[in-house]
Amino acid sequence: MGNALSAPSQATDLRRLVGLAQDGDREALEALYLLHFDRIYSYLHLSVGNRHDAEDLTTQTFLKMLEAIGRFRWRSAPFSAWLFRIAHNLAMDHFRASKRWQPEEEVPEPDDTHESSAEEEAFQSIGRKSMLRLIEDLSHEQQQVLTLKFVFNFSNGEAATILDKSEGAVKSLQHRALASLQKRISSS
Repeated sequence: MGNALSAPSQATDLRRLVGLAQDGDREALEALYLLHFDRIYSYLHLSVGNRHDAEDLTTQTFLKMLEAIGRFRWRSAPFSAWLFRIAHNLAMDHFRASKRWQPEEEVPEPDDTHESSAEEEAFQSIGRKSMLRLIEDLSHEQQQVLTLKFVFNFSNGEAATILDKSEGAVKSLQHRALASLQKRISSS
């Protein structure tokens, strides 16, 4: 998404692509896949902790997208939040089925080329690997909120949609997670 199109133009293009995909246009479906693949894969890799399961779940996410795109409706959340919700549900099903966590050393960076907020800059200054080590001790829900908010730059409302929680619950999880991290950093 690091092209010269303005945000409204990108939103219009995405709406057009989704509409064409809903009508069965193969090229539009491929374009949606290419636009979202890196972020979905990165999210799932961070969620499940290993490359093999992340690849499998990414494939499942896009298969579910193909099956369900006809039912997608533009509401308060954008298409990407709908797609991340599918990925999140698959990751949760994966945890329920396997009850395992196999972290890897290298976690892929999401491809983000837009301007950084102060929060993102703080996240980057702490360092990605040390941040990932710090959040390991948080609850899974707190980890999910921080990942969606600060790695993938979703708003509170979008994170709430993805996690099937209220916006207030997302804010509360974020607040508790950041307070816990602050306490841990201060005591180091």
